[in-house]
Amino acid sequence: MNQPVPSQQSNRHPYLILTLVAFGVFIAADDLTVISTMLPQMIFDFEIPLPSGLDDASWIVSSYLITHVVAMPLLGRISDVYGRRFIFINCMAVFAVGSLMVAQAQTLNFLIFSRVIQAIGGGGVVPVAMAVVGDVFPVERRAFALGLLGAVDTLGWIIGPLYGAFWVRYFTWQWQFYINIPVSVITIVAAWFLLQRLPGQDDGRAKSLDWAGAVFLSVALTLINIGLAKSGGQVAAGPVFDFTAAEIVPTWQKTLPYFLGGGLAALIFIWVERWVAEPLMDLRMFRVSNFTIACLVNFVVGFVLIIAMVGVPLFVNAVLAKGNTVDEFIKSAAMDSGQILSALTGAMAVLSVVGGWLCTRFGYRLPTIAGLLSIGAGFFLMNTWSPTVTFGRMALHLMVAGIGFGLVIAPIGAAVINAVQPEARGIASGMVLILRLMGMSVGLSSLTAWGLYRFDVLSLPYSAFEIGEYVGAITAQILNETFLASSIFALLAIGLAFILRSESQTLKEM
Repeated sequence: MNQPVPSQQSNRHPYLILTLVAFGVFIAADDLTVISTMLPQMIFDFEIPLPSGLDDASWIVSSYLITHVVAMPLLGRISDVYGRRFIFINCMAVFAVGSLMVAQAQTLNFLIFSRVIQAIGGGGVVPVAMAVVGDVFPVERRAFALGLLGAVDTLGWIIGPLYGAFWVRYFTWQWQFYINIPVSVITIVAAWFLLQRLPGQDDGRAKSLDWAGAVFLSVALTLINIGLAKSGGQVAAGPVFDFTAAEIVPTWQKTLPYFLGGGLAALIFIWVERWVAEPLMDLRMFRVSNFTIACLVNFVVGFVLIIAMVGVPLFVNAVLAKGNTVDEFIKSAAMDSGQILSALTGAMAVLSVVGGWLCTRFGYRLPTIAGLLSIGAGFFLMNTWSPTVTFGRMALHLMVAGIGFGLVIAPIGAAVINAVQPEARGIASGMVLILRLMGMSVGLSSLTAWGLYRFDVLSLPYSAFEIGEYVGAITAQILNETFLASSIFALLAIGLAFILRSESQTLKEM
């Protein structure tokens, strides 16, 4: 008699619960992208020498992204075992503490460490929120709810660059992180009351976690992502991204130990999961075609998305930005980059809701294929950018790509959550998000490595005195090549989308 009560209680106000977890996702998403337009000012404030200090400065970005990747599956799984409310509240608390530490940082090393703490909390919020949606919404309304959650997540991406540019231009970047503290406290208080009766909360199950699996998965993800960062030259991602200021592409000797170590840890993790009684991750999930295909599509989405998020500020900074002083140049580039990127992220936010609605009407396949087509078209148009391109034309092309990204969010999330049993929703949500972030890591590494190689080739005809005059044109050509490759990559992923099956078939497979 006691078991149905939590479910009934939680379903009395599912959209209120969705509002709560979406607010937490918004805060975490904001801090994932806010750094893109703050990074130049941070480099200036911490007196990081250029170009020699770019390797160190890149960890302001890389440490957050790597920690995000590691935290998502672990905290998603812990929420499966110990309850959503417990993990959600603690994630928000850790995020608030990390934000305070970032704002108080006086040295680069402490800033990087603080970003790691902040990412632990932020990384856990999103998979837990997705799992909560699966807990409180029935199957027929789940895709639309995930579309709304995706819209809020994307809205955070929109606010991030714009908000960062706002604080840099008019105040100081520290205030962005101070503001995180009161809003996190408000979210914690609301979560204490709203999430106390979720399904599975305090259901009397034995509480156990596969700590061996957690350790080996964390080691594998960390080493592989460090290897990816180093394989791309470990250049700082953001509007100061400068192919001329980085080293030549590192040799395989620098990255091979990380990839070998990560691969070995991954193999041990798989072995542990096959034999442990209660695994961190039930590997049978990957036998379900929808789960595996959705994860692969999300990898492609992450790969292509980071090309836009980094490439657009780079294009503005290297090709279009103007200013009479260094300070004016940095602030102009930051504001212009944030405004132009809002065309991409704004379209993502609106169309993620539409994608959720289409998914409830037509299933996973149609909106996913339409989204990948739109992404491919948008990046093909971006391939035509030149030093004479207007901001309006750039915004239009980014909007086309953003429509595609938005359409894909809800069907991919719904395909994953509906493909697994309720007690595995946390780890499943973490895995699909990991694949997107891994795609972003690979995309950033590829952009850096290709950019360094092509700049070396394209700059050969010019002397050291002439090269400054042609940096903008060379950077534009490199980015055009990268945008075209991203378009092809997105279009090829349509083949995966065709394999997505109907919801009923997927659920029967488990």
